[in-house]
Amino acid sequence: MCRSCWNGWGNSMNWSLSFEPFFSWPVLAALLIPVALLAFAGLWTRQRGAWLRLAALAALGAALANPVLLDEEREPLKSVVAVVVDESQSQTTIDGRSAMTDEAAAELEARLARFREFETRVVRTGRTSSATENAQTHLFEALDSALRDVPPSRVGGAVLITDGQVHDIPDNAAALGAPIHGLITGEADEMDRRIRFERAPRFGIVGKPLEMTYRVIATGDQRGPVDVRVIINGDELFIEEALIGRETLLEIDVPNAGRNIIELAIDPVEGELTDVNNRAVALVDGIRENLRVLLVSGEPHSGERTWRNLLKSDASVDLVHFTILRPPEKQDGTPINELSLIAFPTRELFVEKIDDFDLIIFDRYQHRDVLPILYYDYIAEYVENGGALLIAAGPEFAGNQSIARTPLIAALPGLPTGDVVEQGFYPRLTETGERHPVTRGLEGAASEPPAWSRWFRLIGIDRPDGQVVMQGANEQPLLILNRKGEGRVGMFLSDQGWLWARGFEGGGPHVALYRRIAHWLMKEPELEEERLSAAGRGMRLEITRQTMEESAPQAEITTPSGNTLSAELGPAGPGRFSTSLETNEIGIYSIANGDLTTLAHVGPVNAPEFGDMISTEEKLAPAADATGGSVRRIADNDLPNIVPVRRTGSASGNDWIGFRTTDDSILKAVRRVPVFTGLLALALLLFAFGAMWYREGR
Repeated sequence: MCRSCWNGWGNSMNWSLSFEPFFSWPVLAALLIPVALLAFAGLWTRQRGAWLRLAALAALGAALANPVLLDEEREPLKSVVAVVVDESQSQTTIDGRSAMTDEAAAELEARLARFREFETRVVRTGRTSSATENAQTHLFEALDSALRDVPPSRVGGAVLITDGQVHDIPDNAAALGAPIHGLITGEADEMDRRIRFERAPRFGIVGKPLEMTYRVIATGDQRGPVDVRVIINGDELFIEEALIGRETLLEIDVPNAGRNIIELAIDPVEGELTDVNNRAVALVDGIRENLRVLLVSGEPHSGERTWRNLLKSDASVDLVHFTILRPPEKQDGTPINELSLIAFPTRELFVEKIDDFDLIIFDRYQHRDVLPILYYDYIAEYVENGGALLIAAGPEFAGNQSIARTPLIAALPGLPTGDVVEQGFYPRLTETGERHPVTRGLEGAASEPPAWSRWFRLIGIDRPDGQVVMQGANEQPLLILNRKGEGRVGMFLSDQGWLWARGFEGGGPHVALYRRIAHWLMKEPELEEERLSAAGRGMRLEITRQTMEESAPQAEITTPSGNTLSAELGPAGPGRFSTSLETNEIGIYSIANGDLTTLAHVGPVNAPEFGDMISTEEKLAPAADATGGSVRRIADNDLPNIVPVRRTGSASGNDWIGFRTTDDSILKAVRRVPVFTGLLALALLLFAFGAMWYREGR
């Protein structure tokens, strides 16, 4: 096939020769090959007229093969050049880079438009609502999307307008098959300091030391010590000294259960590029070490096993359980060494090691001289100083030996009236209980009567002190929760929770209720009545206020850049108000609501986008070299010239960058011109055969 040269940039003319035989090629071969062999045999033996016979045979073959000239009209295609514009936060947050980028993109697009050989595709990337995309600069992912529908032969090349901080540079950049050029924004002599965590465990035990490491990094020849401020959950705890470039050990005590925000901050210096990366953040989930619970049962009864099984099933609870099997006043001659399996170490538990317990439970306990009267003072003092006490009351609480008649009365949220109500009733939530996190949303509470079984005993009390969250027969208090000093006290005024555990009349949510009571007493943050929490979900900030009030005030939000905004909290259920709003900044947000404050981190922690923000040519250089491209800084918006180049030609020079042209085209029309047809072909055929006969006749 032969082709003509291009006729300008418009349509081109391409001539080619094709055959359209009257018979199939096998049939045509079967007809002509034997005759051709005879003709060549004649030539071999030098018979007279052999050349004329061969010419006649060739004319016959040409007539049967039917040669046709094809005139193709083609429209040349353009090479596709991608211009990828970096609009990531490292570009937009530093003065001058964004304007430099926009000017360079506009000028480059205008220059490319002057060449009819190129089709320009401009892709802007880095400004999205996705936290993952905002955390890193993905220019090559955007480049791949821009050229996904372009055949490799039509890819002319790409220009990346960026500060050079690209986080998805592929190892096989040469697979693009076209030059990649980088135009770098920013200044060549930028100065910056930053801090980052080198090792930051995700979990730590509350109240125990946690080791972390960090490093302060600076450009150029900066050396020496730097003051590092250590901030935990918004409170600056101390300042320590670190050497630039050296990994430094940090030891902190995990303050709270749940999410803790650990910040390290260094002060900016004059001439520094940005202070955005002068902070490093680590999120540490505080885990309570095994909780120590002391359960003292006054006598064996059906509810004792319920408490014991629940506490033993929790792997995070170390349970110490004693049951008074035989009161001291009972005299039946049983030897002293057979009265118990283990001695009741009252002094060790209630004097020496009482502060080691996170929760003390008295289950149907009554004062029968097992504990000296002075020990009740120690228990009351333990609560006042921050301990947790739960009273699971039975009929004994209403009798003459009630623990309410001991010095423990100072810690109790209610005093017995002496009444014991023996009748069936459904435990119900009070209005307070519907909002309180211990009982809110308890399964079965929403229906009337509640979708759980009845109880049949209630201990009467007078003038309850605290929050009555459940009530029993005749709307009398059933469950009371109260704060006492720095500690907490709970009182269950019935011993029949075991009916729920046994499945009587369908049972009830005893596990959820008992566990919430125990965790509230031990100050679990999620069960606080007044609590403000916030969390980042992608680039959304979600705020929740837990309160016993009927409404919640506006939330005042401070963004990482220092801007402030307000947000209304709408109802999200009894005792809960929440809101959710889109954000466009990655970092720590401070939220205030009434007298409560909290912190939340939105977006990826320590995103690479905010790590190294110095503009650089080094990261893109290997990819550009592998494709025949170049990397250079934009100086005073003086862009390099653009030159169309062949596939095998150089693609860059001192003051120019090149893009590949393509030979691809679109077929618009075809004109057929038969070669061996009509009177001329017939005349040539007759002449050949006539000459052959004439020569044979002589």
